[in-house]
Amino acid sequence: MVDRSEIAFFDLETTVPTRPGQGFAILEFGSILVCPRKLVELESYETLVKPHDLSLISTLSVRANGITADAVVSAPAFSDIADRVYDILHGRIWAGHNIIRFDCVRLRDAFAQINRPPPEPKGTIDSLALLTQRFGRRAGDMKMASLANYFGLGKQSHRSLDDVRMNLEVLKYCATVLFLESSLPDIFTENSWISPNATTRNRSNAKSPVDGTGPSTSPPSSSRNIERRNSPPTHPIFSLVASGAGEPVQNGVEPGHAQPDPFDLGPLVDKIENKPLEANEAMEEESSAPTSSNFITESTEFLDLDDVSIPSVTVTAVPVFRGPQKMQILHRDTPLQIRCDALKVRFGLSTRFVDHAGRPRLNFVVNASPNLCGVLDACDDVAKSFVDSDSDSEWRPVVSRKPGFYNSPTIRLQLPTVAEGDSVRWITEIYQKESTSSSSSIQRVVFCRYDVAELEPLIRPGSFVDAFFSLDPYDYQQNAGIRLVAKKVIVHSN
Repeated sequence: MVDRSEIAFFDLETTVPTRPGQGFAILEFGSILVCPRKLVELESYETLVKPHDLSLISTLSVRANGITADAVVSAPAFSDIADRVYDILHGRIWAGHNIIRFDCVRLRDAFAQINRPPPEPKGTIDSLALLTQRFGRRAGDMKMASLANYFGLGKQSHRSLDDVRMNLEVLKYCATVLFLESSLPDIFTENSWISPNATTRNRSNAKSPVDGTGPSTSPPSSSRNIERRNSPPTHPIFSLVASGAGEPVQNGVEPGHAQPDPFDLGPLVDKIENKPLEANEAMEEESSAPTSSNFITESTEFLDLDDVSIPSVTVTAVPVFRGPQKMQILHRDTPLQIRCDALKVRFGLSTRFVDHAGRPRLNFVVNASPNLCGVLDACDDVAKSFVDSDSDSEWRPVVSRKPGFYNSPTIRLQLPTVAEGDSVRWITEIYQKESTSSSSSIQRVVFCRYDVAELEPLIRPGSFVDAFFSLDPYDYQQNAGIRLVAKKVIVHSN
């Protein structure tokens, strides 16, 4: 029997969709097999991939990873490399940065498109989720580029093989730091790990140069052979904690073993996924640590549009103790939340997007008044200018103005959910407003269970709602913008 105890680090480079429903196409696959006990690279494989439609490689896609249509025109199709990819990954522990939400999904889609069963992992290490939990906010937004900059590893190339090697080095460095901290907790205090070189999203360091020499960024041929490597480990410490202090991650878990898989980050991903929206990203927020000398907390105040002063709108970076740093939109130093009455629903509930558990990520679209557009456009401008100038992300305006319907702008309101054990509930409070000629009454709608069918008749095209929402900026997977998260919705019955 072939020994498959190695950890398979892998990364995909893909096209960037330019319109809804377009999907992603794989442009490059890169992987390394790593000894779990010495953390040395044993084998590597890298190949460009020709998509079925070269027109999917847009200018935005090229800007993200530098892979052009000319570069892949002679490359093999995914069906030609599927056997090799399957052999590398199947039955091994998978590792990568944000692979649970992105790479694993794209890989399964690619195998489904050629009517092949996808490879299955023995366990999964998502370094984004793991380091966000264990390493905290010290490297800013916890993107691979930020982590590499934090440790002086050079600039991320956004090419598959270079990125997986950088991923391994980042894990070694993080593990070393955590090992030292756990060894001398009285010396390495809670605040001592805030490095003077830490990446934070503020304008003072947005354009700071990146020191150090990064990995090779030379473009690959369309397919490279396996390369054997026997180089000694740079940092032979791999003590990242899977659950609780003092419990090191164990390697080499055999299939069918009675013990739970320590590399399975499912519970952690559930926790991250089921926070209200992401984070960009990912990925979502816990209680924030102080910024400068004061805290920014959740606000219960919702402002009418006439009470919003545009010059008083600012954006700040909110550090999170055990999670990625995030942006927050403020109005006079308080998180901006808005109330809008009598918004007309343009499109009812959308269930097109789902989370990792298959639950719909619900949202609906309403018409936006000129006053509302003015406030949100101003917030867009402030938040967009706050994003680093060298960001790869495309900014998506919060107000949608479709060609031919420029004078009929719309906004999208998100209805987040949260999982509680085996059940799911709405986070948004839903109310129903009954009006007569002489009076009106508002009553909260109580749902027996999480059922989209119960909510659809309430929020339908042509109906009116009063919406109370927050503005949550995001920067995730080459997309950035502001999400409008409904905290409370009052549906007009008449």
